[in-house]
Amino acid sequence: MKHWIEPDAVHVPPELINQIGGHPLVTETLVRRGITDLDSAKAFLNPIYYTPASPYELPNMDKAVERLLQAIDQQETICVWGDFDVDGQTSTTLLVDTLQELGATVTYHIPIRETESHGITIEALKKVLEQNIHVLLTCDTGITEHEPIAYAQAQGVDVIVTDHHSLSEQLPEAVALVNPQMLDSNHPLFTLPGVGVAYKLAEALYEQKGNAKGVERHLDLVALGIVADIAVQRGDTRYLLQRGLEALRQTNRLGLRTIFKNADLNSNWISEEHIGFAIGPRLNALGRLSDANAAVELLTTNSSEKADLIATQLEGLNSRRKLMCDQVFQAAMTQLDHDPSLLDHPILVLAQPAWPAGVIGIVASRLVDHFHLPTILIANPPDQAARGSARSIEGCNITEVIATQSHLLQGFGGHPLAAGLKMDSDHISAFRNGVSKVMQNFEALPLESRLRIDGYLSLEDISLDLIEDLERLAPFGSGNPPLNLVTPNLNLVNPRTIGRHQEHRQMIVKNDADAAQKVMWWRGGEWDLPQGRFDLAYRLRASNFLGKREAQVEWVDARIIEGSEGVETFFSRMDVLDYRQDENPAKTLQQLQEHQVWAETDTNLDILGRSRYELSAAPTLVIWNIPPSAGVLESVLTSVVPEKIVLFGIDPNMDSMKALLSRLAGLLKFALSHRQGEVRVSRLAGATAQTESVVRMGITWLAAKGMFQINHDGDTLHIAAGSGNIREDLPQIAKQLQVLLQETSAYRKYYLSAEKHRLIEFTESNETQSN
Repeated sequence: MKHWIEPDAVHVPPELINQIGGHPLVTETLVRRGITDLDSAKAFLNPIYYTPASPYELPNMDKAVERLLQAIDQQETICVWGDFDVDGQTSTTLLVDTLQELGATVTYHIPIRETESHGITIEALKKVLEQNIHVLLTCDTGITEHEPIAYAQAQGVDVIVTDHHSLSEQLPEAVALVNPQMLDSNHPLFTLPGVGVAYKLAEALYEQKGNAKGVERHLDLVALGIVADIAVQRGDTRYLLQRGLEALRQTNRLGLRTIFKNADLNSNWISEEHIGFAIGPRLNALGRLSDANAAVELLTTNSSEKADLIATQLEGLNSRRKLMCDQVFQAAMTQLDHDPSLLDHPILVLAQPAWPAGVIGIVASRLVDHFHLPTILIANPPDQAARGSARSIEGCNITEVIATQSHLLQGFGGHPLAAGLKMDSDHISAFRNGVSKVMQNFEALPLESRLRIDGYLSLEDISLDLIEDLERLAPFGSGNPPLNLVTPNLNLVNPRTIGRHQEHRQMIVKNDADAAQKVMWWRGGEWDLPQGRFDLAYRLRASNFLGKREAQVEWVDARIIEGSEGVETFFSRMDVLDYRQDENPAKTLQQLQEHQVWAETDTNLDILGRSRYELSAAPTLVIWNIPPSAGVLESVLTSVVPEKIVLFGIDPNMDSMKALLSRLAGLLKFALSHRQGEVRVSRLAGATAQTESVVRMGITWLAAKGMFQINHDGDTLHIAAGSGNIREDLPQIAKQLQVLLQETSAYRKYYLSAEKHRLIEFTESNETQSN
């Protein structure tokens, strides 16, 4: 349980009450967050009332603009050097797109995390400079890269650094260093992330070229970078995010619209939460596990085939990222089980040779939430430098802590709450001891996480109208946290675990008047439920589940009321019959013919089987074929909501490229001749017993083979005869398809061997959110 800090009593000026209106929580929150006059309140709530700062208030902006305009006019080659996280991807895209539109000759380079790590390495720089570069323009990186910058300039290349990371004691020598950290901390540009700095540079360039409004078409990118980099929402950063979200909802970028489609997002309701939990993780997976240079292509392409190819790749990488995070988290917890003394340190430092460096930062954040300790996870594979990711808690500047051990490090950098580092594996023990000693000298940090309460509501107060009123305070994030609200004296009803790995909880809470409200507790599966009556702290948001907009209550914390009774529960586990190893499954199935049978592809059954999209609610579901993924199984059980499940283990034999592509080609030919060339991806997935990601990649292969011309309209495909011309990217598409098919095959093998309840217990609710 967290330490609750009750809301201070505040005096709300009558002018705010009259002019801002709405629920009192809106104006009370404004005042508690230091916004007490009407002009400031209007500027905070609505960007049309905010006056943004000039880009030339950033130090050295004039020098950067002058050199870039010279390069454009003289057709000198400019290389944009970015970073592989979302902030770096969007910064690179924004600058490349801007410079190309203004007539520049542009190349770009984003380091590959596995081989180059963050920043600029001399080895990679040498290869880039072979392209006859005249100007090196960094974004979201460079402010500490003394040696590479000196090397580039010694080769006659002018270097312009745009960055937002913390400054070192000595700054590199360059044509221009543009970094908001060089401003006073109260300046409205101070909290800009890398993409914000890139935007201000682009703004100045467009102004000089007589098209001041031209920069606004990049606002969608700015929103992505601000949220993904957890930039503090103050001054221009908040203003750009507000305008960026508006632009994102109407974006014309084909790559983004394809991501929305794959993530089942309604673009009209895109919010900062969708960026943080759906869009950002997909883009980040590319940088963490593959080559983020493809993100620039995705965000600039006008080819639907290319957008589909890269976006489908993101889906596969994001699934891998989730699995790897769960594996690393469990491995970290196992380390702590074996050596609990590691938790006696004021900072948690764990290392493991097999951990993938690309995901340890995500897991470090989970461990911070779990133990409320600053956490550093280190991947130290044999014969390679160890790489670490750090996450911290309020009051502990983790980058400053790491800096005290710089004599042990090959490099480091970051923010107060997050950082990265590189060292020799032999130094890990000394590094742990060193940072622990530094932490012991810190001013006392809170021993428990603090939760600032913003207000109290009754269950009867909660409504979609209230949420939409409170969302005037959005976007929420760093510097403007979402409201933590409390409803007192509640009881739990029907709590259940949900999610692919039972990592979430869903429950009903009731008050004494028998009013009830459904509550979601994300990542709550690993925590104990309160016993007896309790006060519930939660956050409100609007959910668009299945296209229906409704109020959603999200669990934050609970405060036990002493002396109350235990949890009320009416839930029981589904009954599962297991015939996966049956020697004569067809004969056994005959005895179950009165029940609904889920069977896909041509199984030659005497009993009529239904595909996943033909199933309806029923008390019993017979599962004949092995599902292609846990997500598909979850979706089916969510739809049918059976009390009893009968498991068979019949492989549909659709996990080879030959079988899948032959089946898909036949289905598309049928649609072309009998359905006016129109077919749905979801129906093709059912007809091939595959995931929609596999089907989309298979369709992309058939189009690249020249067999069909395909236009995508959400779930619907419009098909025409192909040209017969084979595209150059066919081998790459085949490789991606093979990876996806291997994932499906691996799940089917798991399905046959897993304990029956472990296989399906994650789907015990009729409303889940994929992770």
